[in-house]
Amino acid sequence: MRACAILLCAALLGGCASTAPLAQLPAAPQLFHDQLFAAPAQPVDIAHIFAVNAEMRAYLQREVSHNLQHKDVRRVLFDALYRKDKLQLEYDAAMTRDAAETFAARSGNCLSLAIMTAALARELNLNVQFQQVQVDESWSRTGDLYFASNHVNLTLGQQRTDLRNGFGVDLSSPLTVDFIPITAKARENARALDETTIIAMYLNNRGAELLAQGQFDQAYWLVRKAIEQAPAFLHAYNTLAVIYQHHGNLPEAERTLRYALLQRPENVIVLSNLVQTLEAQALPDKRAEAAQLRQQLAQLEPEPPFYYFNLGQAAMRIGDFQRARELFKRELARVPDYHEFHFWLALADYRLGYLREADVHMVKALANSTTRSDHDLYAGKLDKLRAYEAATLEK
Repeated sequence: MRACAILLCAALLGGCASTAPLAQLPAAPQLFHDQLFAAPAQPVDIAHIFAVNAEMRAYLQREVSHNLQHKDVRRVLFDALYRKDKLQLEYDAAMTRDAAETFAARSGNCLSLAIMTAALARELNLNVQFQQVQVDESWSRTGDLYFASNHVNLTLGQQRTDLRNGFGVDLSSPLTVDFIPITAKARENARALDETTIIAMYLNNRGAELLAQGQFDQAYWLVRKAIEQAPAFLHAYNTLAVIYQHHGNLPEAERTLRYALLQRPENVIVLSNLVQTLEAQALPDKRAEAAQLRQQLAQLEPEPPFYYFNLGQAAMRIGDFQRARELFKRELARVPDYHEFHFWLALADYRLGYLREADVHMVKALANSTTRSDHDLYAGKLDKLRAYEAATLEK
C-alpha cells in the first residue's frame, strides 16, 4: 500500500517502496551478465510509467476542471480520485501498475497509486514531491519468495500556473496524499524521493513480480534498467541477485550480494540471501562462511519475519494442530493484520473443532486481504466454513 527460517530456494525481495537509496553509488556494470538471458524483444521503456491518456484527460476535465469554483484544485483532484462515489480506487497489491493501468483498473499498490496521482496532478500543472514514509517494514510472500515493503506517498504543492488560473486560493502549503493511515510523526519524518528513484522502484517491483511468476528473462532486463536508472537504489541489486539465484547463476548472485552488502553491511535481507547462495554452492569454504554469517544474522534478527508462521506450518504438516495454533497466534501478536496468518490460524482452529474461532479469523483474513484473488479465496473458504458450521449445528 510489505526470513532466514525459510526453504533453501526461497529468497527475500524488497517490495513496494523499499529502503531509501544511498546518497551516492556509482553504477556497477560488472554485475550485469546479459549473455545469461534471452534478449528482450524491445528495449525496456520507461516513458509509459507516467503517461496520461485521453481517458484520463477526459476524467480530469469532467471531474476537476469543471468543478473548481474558487476551490483548491488539489483538494478537488483528491476528492475526484479517492472519494467512494467518484473513481472508487481500491488498494490491490497483486501488481505494480503504471499510471494508465492503475486508472483503468481502478486499483493498485501504494506505488501505483502514487504514480497515477502524480501523473494526473502534473496534468493540472501541480508541483509533485514523492516521499518515503518511515513506517515499520511489512512482509508478504508469494510461494517461496518473501517481499519486504515500506511505503510511499506524495505531496501536492503550489500550481505552476496558478497566476493564469486566478483561483484566489492559497496553495503554498503542501497537501499530502496518502493511501494508508499513517501517524503524524511518520508523516513528519518522511524523506523526499526523486522521480528517478520512483521509476527504479517501479521497474524493480515489476521485475520482482515477474520473477515470482518464473519469467526470469523479462525480470532481469527490468531490474537491470532499474539499476541503470538509479544506481544508488540498493534493493534493485538484491532483486538482481535473487534473479541470478533462481536462474541457477549462483556465482553471479554471490558477487551481486557482496556488492550490496558492502554498501549496507547489516542489511538482513541481503545478508540472508547471501547465506542461502553460499550454502547452495555446496563447497566447504562457502558453507563455512555461510555458517559464520548465519550467526551474525541471528544476532541482528533472532526471530525474523514469518519465523513462527513457518514453524506453525511445519506443525500443521505433521498434524500437531494445537502447536500450530499457538505458533500462528505468536506471529499474529507481532503482525496483527496480516491476512495469511489469520487464514492459517483459522485452518488450525477448524482442524481442532473450534468453528467459531475459525470463523472469526477467516473474517479477518478476508478483511485484511491485499489482492482480489486472496479476497475471493477467503470469501469462498468462509462460505464453506459457515455452511459446515450450520450443518453441524443442525445435527
